[in-house]
Amino acid sequence: MRTGAIVGALLLAALGAGTWAVISARNQPPTVTFVKVKRETITDVVPTNGKVEPIDWAEARAERAGPVESILVQRGQHVDKDAALVQLDSSEAKADLVAAQTRVAQARNDLDVLDRGGRAGDLTAIASDVDRARLDLASAQKDYDALSRLASKQAATAFEVSQAKDRVDRAQAQIRALEQRRATLVAPQDKTSAEARLHDAEGAVTLAQERIRKSVVRAPIAGTVYQFDLRPGAYLNAGDLVATVGNLSRVRVKVYVDEPDLGRVAKNMPVTITWDAIPGKQWHGTVDRTPTQIIALGTRQVGEVLCLIENHDGDLLPGTNVNAEIRSQVADNALTVPKETILHQGADTGVFVLNGQSVAWKKITQGLANAARTQVNALSEGDAVALPTDKPLKDGMLVHPQLQ
Repeated sequence: MRTGAIVGALLLAALGAGTWAVISARNQPPTVTFVKVKRETITDVVPTNGKVEPIDWAEARAERAGPVESILVQRGQHVDKDAALVQLDSSEAKADLVAAQTRVAQARNDLDVLDRGGRAGDLTAIASDVDRARLDLASAQKDYDALSRLASKQAATAFEVSQAKDRVDRAQAQIRALEQRRATLVAPQDKTSAEARLHDAEGAVTLAQERIRKSVVRAPIAGTVYQFDLRPGAYLNAGDLVATVGNLSRVRVKVYVDEPDLGRVAKNMPVTITWDAIPGKQWHGTVDRTPTQIIALGTRQVGEVLCLIENHDGDLLPGTNVNAEIRSQVADNALTVPKETILHQGADTGVFVLNGQSVAWKKITQGLANAARTQVNALSEGDAVALPTDKPLKDGMLVHPQLQ
């Protein structure tokens, strides 16, 4: 019995000590972390997202159908105006060109022959025959003249004179026949036909040359090839898009600003662009145009703000989705606190300030803000303001402060 009494007494003592410890702990002031109000330059930033667009750009399209024979550029390459991008198969057009050029040469040769009066061999043969006929005529005329004089003196007969006259007439007739033959070597319709053949052949040459020219797809402007996905062997139809070329030294970024933030955005405000694909790099520019209407973007109501961004290295390619920060305002030497220290009690906005070993409620007015801190008034540099705690704070509450 005595042992049981002792154990019971000990248990009661332990229970009493535990109860006292709990009550004592409940009465202890809570531990609260405080941060100090500090002065700094704070920038009001409108964060959002956007898409890169070219300012100066043009499309290169196929002018005729055909398979791709060779690729002469690659995506991201800088090209001059009229630089060759793609070569289509032109073997058939080249064969047609050779055939047409041969026809042109033949037609021109035919015209030369006709302009000279006929083929050289025919003209030479006729000229030789005419020369012989003229010699025969001269001889016959000489004999006829001599016999005519003799006949006047009754030294030759009329029959001899008549025969001499026949030889003269035959020689003259032969010369006339030869001249007529020479004249008929070239008929008017022969030249017309030769000229028509030349015209057709020259037209075929022009057509083949045009097909060969169209076999090369060229850059419409100088710039960077930023859209290009062809492979050798691909088949193109006339009008198919081959590549898009743009001047990427300066680009336009269309950023989507939520409707409540549009009042903080104005023309010429500085803009910083970042791209997740190239961490750590920034591109800078300014707001060029503010929106004229609100549009739906998924669940957001936004305005499209156009920004001009310097892109000297050409890293920002059109179509890229990027992050954007528009620097709306800047406050130098501003008093700031972390955003999470600001609380709302009814219609009032304020912070809990450390006052000795207790906290005091202090109403404030907010100014500019960035992602982490907010400009405030009604506080002093070095004031300690409370960070959020699990236990709600009240004005005048005792606390166990810990400065961060």
